[in-house]
Amino acid sequence: MPVLDLLDLPSDYSAIFGLDLGEKTIGVAVSDVMRSVASPLALVHKRKFTEEAKELFALMDGRTARTIVIGLPLNMDGTEGVRCQSNRAFARNLLRLRPELSIAFWDERMSTMAVNRMLIDELDMTRARRAEVVDRAAAAYILQGALDRLRVAAQS
Repeated sequence: MPVLDLLDLPSDYSAIFGLDLGEKTIGVAVSDVMRSVASPLALVHKRKFTEEAKELFALMDGRTARTIVIGLPLNMDGTEGVRCQSNRAFARNLLRLRPELSIAFWDERMSTMAVNRMLIDELDMTRARRAEVVDRAAAAYILQGALDRLRVAAQS
């Protein structure tokens, strides 16, 4: 299955995974089966792609998830840069290993900054503690934005 528009994702009752692809880690979040709430789930450390994919697939298989939303780090003017190309390549590589997956992208501009602000302002987290949770929280922030968009579209 190719990369889809967010609104074309299958609407079955199954969890959706959200990914925040960083330089050193991949933040992973998961939705409930009703697709209303995103929760931080795991942190996958970057290494060889096949090892990262194996870890992601194990997490997905444990929740019978077949859908992924990947954060797309657009430039502030809405254009795509090198990181967007990297994220798109990551999606294509996942699909090569599991062609039955449904994958969509969601604009992640400002997600890490928003999450850091929340962790500092609302939870008064130290820099060291923030480093441990920011990527998972950013994945949940990205996924929640996509879930909210899907909910609005379903009500229209």
